[in-house]
Amino acid sequence: MSTILCFFCSSFGQNVSLYNQFNGRFDFTFIGNTMNLGENNLTPGCETLLLTSSSANLSLTSNQVVESAYLYWAGSGLGDFNVNLNTTTITAQRTFTNISVSSGLNYFSAFADITNQVITTGNGIYTLSNLDLSQTLINEPGYCNNRTNFSGWAILIVYRDNNLPLNQVTIYDGLQSIPNALNITLNSLNVIDNNNAQIGFIAWEGDNMLAVNETLKINGTTLSNPPLNPANNAFNGTNSFTGSSTLYNMDLDVYNIQNNISIGDTSAQIQLTSGQDVVLINTIVTKLNSQLPDASVALNNVIENCDSREITLDYNVSNLNCTNPLSAGTPIAIYANGQLVALTQTINSIAINGSENGQITVTIPATIPNDFEIKIVVDDDGTGHGIVVEIIETNNFFLQMISLWVKPSFTTLEPKISCNEGLTKGTFDFSDYHDLVKTNPLDTVSFYDTITDAQAENNPIINTTNYTTFTTPKEIFIRLENSHCSSITSFFLITKNCPPIIYNYVSANNDGLNDAFFIEGLRDIFVDFQLQIFNRWGRHIWTGNNQTQDWNGEVTNGFLLDYSISPKGTYYYILNLNDNNFPKPITGWLYFTK
Repeated sequence: MSTILCFFCSSFGQNVSLYNQFNGRFDFTFIGNTMNLGENNLTPGCETLLLTSSSANLSLTSNQVVESAYLYWAGSGLGDFNVNLNTTTITAQRTFTNISVSSGLNYFSAFADITNQVITTGNGIYTLSNLDLSQTLINEPGYCNNRTNFSGWAILIVYRDNNLPLNQVTIYDGLQSIPNALNITLNSLNVIDNNNAQIGFIAWEGDNMLAVNETLKINGTTLSNPPLNPANNAFNGTNSFTGSSTLYNMDLDVYNIQNNISIGDTSAQIQLTSGQDVVLINTIVTKLNSQLPDASVALNNVIENCDSREITLDYNVSNLNCTNPLSAGTPIAIYANGQLVALTQTINSIAINGSENGQITVTIPATIPNDFEIKIVVDDDGTGHGIVVEIIETNNFFLQMISLWVKPSFTTLEPKISCNEGLTKGTFDFSDYHDLVKTNPLDTVSFYDTITDAQAENNPIINTTNYTTFTTPKEIFIRLENSHCSSITSFFLITKNCPPIIYNYVSANNDGLNDAFFIEGLRDIFVDFQLQIFNRWGRHIWTGNNQTQDWNGEVTNGFLLDYSISPKGTYYYILNLNDNNFPKPITGWLYFTK
């Protein structure tokens, strides 16, 4: 029992708040035990009055199937967060602390989800061990002096039973302390039917011998369960499930609140008072009859087409963790960047824990950028209001960022020009167009000979640095791709007649070298050319064109007989290209030898 030293003291802890909620044919129970051998007292050496292990029995019926099981343990000091439950080592997954401002003493609570262990073990004896706070009490005598030396453990079991009505079991936890007055608001309730409504508590450090203004109220009405829990001594070391009054310095209590909560309530006010006893509230559990659906929605897939503002949404509406079907015709609103763009509705009544798939095609307005947020909301009539009362009203939407698929943009390319190699043949280097055509450096680029190949991605051009085509103009097609779309553009390869290169030495000895007067870049390029050869005295001796052979010294006009070979010497040539780009004849000297 707590001494007068803690009268009107205050403390810092974690507010009791919503932890989890179960909707369906559920109920709950507690098991647990104290580590205290008796109520707190002033006996010297009080550290010896705390055990390091204790046991409790779980006995569910065959219809009661464990859904979740949560272990809480608590005591004086900064905490022991590694314990054993039967043969399993348990490490705290969540911890709570509470500090008395007036005394500076610390108290702790720890939590672990042990659902799998309880399901596996089932009914039987559960022993919590290795919870040793003796060193804490030795090092800090204030706990014994203030009579706040305690430790204990409890398991909260939520179970399913198909014989039960549809209930809502809500779990709140934290670590808040009394004395004086403590007010706790329990939110997220939905009271449809208050029949057999219950509230349960896991509390620590309550003393049977202290009954100074110790009350528990809900919505302003004092709760009691005499003789186990008198109205003026709510936390007195008792267990409502076993009827024990020797659960020293801890309470596992349940109260019927059928007449203390009203249909339609979404919250409840808990008020606790204690004129002297220090009580730590760890866990509060409510069970209410609540036959409501709980709609939620998820976007499974988004179907897009390139350069289209129409998108098709594949979505799923679910009715999970609920106690009633979701009616057909429940509205569904779709928003893009907060702007309503479409309305639809559920087709069928969705059963408890059921779901329904849907699909809708939506046109995104031109005022919405290509990158936007899509929001799909079930039970929304398009004005932000719903028509269905649900267990939870805040889980009805799904958000996803979407980028409209846009074909790659590109730069319009100028033709590539190369010298005519004969009959419009040309060799080209267009490797620089790989980067020049892109406006987005992440796009991929490939080149093709035909648009059909570009569309089918067949036969890409590999050699872009030394590409030869036998006919020009030649159109080259470019395929650009981003993550989703492709674009096709093209450019032309064009040849031009470049100035010919004249080699003005002829050695007509049939050695394969300079056996004739060769002019590079002339034949099949300047197809109308005329070449005339004159001797040093100006006498015309030979005429050639695109149909004749190169001059090898033969004389077809003049002082020698036709087709005779000219003598060794210097000769003069006149080359008329007959090309508009080269209007003047090309003239010069050449040397001929045999």
